[in-house]
Amino acid sequence: QVELAESGGGLVQAGGSLRLSCVDSGRAGGKYAMGWFRQAPGKEREFVAGISTSGDELLYADSVAGRATISRDTAKNRVVLQMNNLKPDDTAVYYCAGRSSNRFATRYSINYDSWGQGTQVTVSS
Repeated sequence: QVELAESGGGLVQAGGSLRLSCVDSGRAGGKYAMGWFRQAPGKEREFVAGISTSGDELLYADSVAGRATISRDTAKNRVVLQMNNLKPDDTAVYYCAGRSSNRFATRYSINYDSWGQGTQVTVSS
């Protein structure tokens, strides 16, 4: 069982950085592949980044490649998304998600079966 909670969102100026954290209080112990998704007002939820159970295989959306880094600390039941050089288009609610069926992350939200409540990121121009 995985229970996810995000933190670290906030208001930041364009060009700034944020570090989003997702903690699994259910202590699945790194058995889930993890992903970050985001949803802006009026838009569909979109993939941002994903990480395998081992932490060795990483996926990034083209829109954040080179600006985002996903990592996991299994001992702390935590996945972190570091976002740099933020842009106003990055404004959205950011969600972490867990995938129990496979050790690899995917870009598709339908493949994830556990979701956090989300954390708001607002980037001002």
